Amino acid sequence: MEKKGNKKEKVKKEEICEVFDIEKDGKTETVKKCAVGEEKDDPSKEQLKKETKIFKIIAIVIIGLVLMFLAVLWIMNATKTFNVGGVIFEIDKTDMVGKTLYKTSLPVQGTSEVTGKVITGDYNFYLRNDPRQLKTDIPFYGIMKLKKENVINMSEDFNCDGDGIIAVANMVKLYGIIGGNIIKDANASCDSLGRYGFINILRGNETYIDRYGPACYNLYVKDCDILKVTERFMLDMFIDTNQKVRQ
Repeated sequence: MEKKGNKKEKVKKEEICEVFDIEKDGKTETVKKCAVGEEKDDPSKEQLKKETKIFKIIAIVIIGLVLMFLAVLWIMNATKTFNVGGVIFEIDKTDMVGKTLYKTSLPVQGTSEVTGKVITGDYNFYLRNDPRQLKTDIPFYGIMKLKKENVINMSEDFNCDGDGIIAVANMVKLYGIIGGNIIKDANASCDSLGRYGFINILRGNETYIDRYGPACYNLYVKDCDILKVTERFMLDMFIDTNQKVRQ
């Protein structure tokens, strides 16, 4: 009778032989030595399934880590740039130590005053106030209508620790880049025919912009919001210029 119990799997055996020569008493003899080795069984189906499952898990983990890394890069880039009225701004924390700036670019084409050569490319502008907050917090009553010739006047100095100088300089530079001219003329006023733009900066109880003529604007400044109101005005200049470039 066969004994019942756990049957051991049969292992195939294979005889392994080696032949080599040895020298003894001046004579050469050929010696053959054999040993019995074991031949391993092929992997079972269960073992193959287990190894395949482990490989799939490792592959999924690696793919997940790669996707997570790409997602982090995308989020970091998405939070670094934003769009206001079709104008792309980039958050810049490196150009001015301790300050956050908001950079945008405008296409430039003109002639160098030094070399006389035509200049083309992009000009970078940096705002010191978040354009998203400017758009929300400072009302602009009316729409932007840019003119080639413009007059800018201020009812008072608006020094504000140098912000007044920076504000006017930025506006003059922006008008120059988009092909406009700007002057200061205390005797000028709003042109009812709209032949030139007129920007009047004056003190007010609230900070906002009001268009009251064909191309005339009152920029009201509360306290020392001179930089905020001028950058709000510049924001609409960016938007208007960007729309014209796309047409």
